[in-house]
Amino acid sequence: MYVYSGTNWIMKALCITIVLCAMTFLVELTFAQDVTGDPSRLAFTAEEDGGYEFDTGILRGGLREAGKGLGLTSAVHIPTGTTLSGAYGLLSYYRVFTTNKRYGTAAWSWPGTSKLLPDGAVQVTWPEADDRPFEMVAIYRFRDDSTVDVETIVKAGKDLSKFEVFLASYFHEAFPLPQVFAAAFPKTVGKRIFLTAKKSFGDWQMFPRNDDVVPIIRDGRWKKQPNPVDWKIMPPMAKPIAVRRGSKAAPTAILMAPPDDCFAISTPYEGEGHYSMYFSLFGRDIKAGQTAKARLRLVVKNITSNREILNLYEKYMKDLSELKVQTDNP
Repeated sequence: MYVYSGTNWIMKALCITIVLCAMTFLVELTFAQDVTGDPSRLAFTAEEDGGYEFDTGILRGGLREAGKGLGLTSAVHIPTGTTLSGAYGLLSYYRVFTTNKRYGTAAWSWPGTSKLLPDGAVQVTWPEADDRPFEMVAIYRFRDDSTVDVETIVKAGKDLSKFEVFLASYFHEAFPLPQVFAAAFPKTVGKRIFLTAKKSFGDWQMFPRNDDVVPIIRDGRWKKQPNPVDWKIMPPMAKPIAVRRGSKAAPTAILMAPPDDCFAISTPYEGEGHYSMYFSLFGRDIKAGQTAKARLRLVVKNITSNREILNLYEKYMKDLSELKVQTDNP
C-alpha cells in the first residue's frame, strides 16, 4: 500500500527540476556554439614556415603566411566558397606617418617577430629602430567564427606628432562595391547613409572624422614617395564603419572601429582594381614613453539590411565596454 510522503514529493520535484535545468543548459550550450562557433576553432595554429593558419568553420586562411608581414591572406568564406582577400591581404599594416613624415614604404616590409598567445591569438611585434622611434605591436584575435579583432599598440621612443597607422584591407575582385557610413552627399542635415564611393566623386576618396582632422591629412604626409595620393575629401563619416559588397550570393565584409581610434576611412571608387579599404588609426600626438592603442574589427557575414550592420557596430561597442570593465576590475 502506497503511503503519501511529503519528502517523496519534494524529492520527485527536485529531480524534475534538475533534469529541466540540465536540458536547458544543453540547449543554451548548443545555441551558443551555433552562434559563436567551437571555441577551439577560434585559435590560430602555428605553421613551420613562420606563419599561422585559421579555420573557424566559417572563415579559413592564413596570417603572415611564410613569415611575411601581411595580414589575413588566402582567406575564404567557407559557406559560400567566396575568396575574401586580395594580393596584399586583409588587416595589413601599410603606411605609418607622423607630421609630414613617412616611415619607410610599408610596415609589412619591416623586420618583426610573431608568437602565438595562450588564448590562440597572434601577436606581431615590430621593434623600435634607428629610423623608427617607436615599437609597434599588433594582436589578431577571433571573437567568433565570422569576426576578427585587431589591436594596435604603439610605444613611443620619442614624441610622435599626429601619429598615424594606415591599416589596409585588400579584398578579392568579388567585392567591387565600397561604402562608408557617412553624412549624405550632397550634404543633407541630419541624414546619414551608407554612401557608395562612385567614380564621379574622385579616384581616391577619404572620409574624415570631422573638419578638425583634415589638416593632418593635408600636412604633406601623402606627398611622400612612393605612390603619393591626392585624396578627395568627402563628407565626414557618421561612425567609423565601412563595407565591401559583391553579388547577392557573396557575404558582406564590414570593417569598424571606435570613434576615438579612427580619424578617417578611405577607399578607391567602385570597381577600381585595388578593391581596398583603409582605416587611418590614432591621428594624435603620443609623447615619448607613452603607450597608445587603437582597435578595429572585421566581420564577414551574409547581411540582408543596413540595420544589421549598425546592430553589429552597437555590439562591438558593447563588447569593448565590457572588456574595459573586466580590465579595470581583474
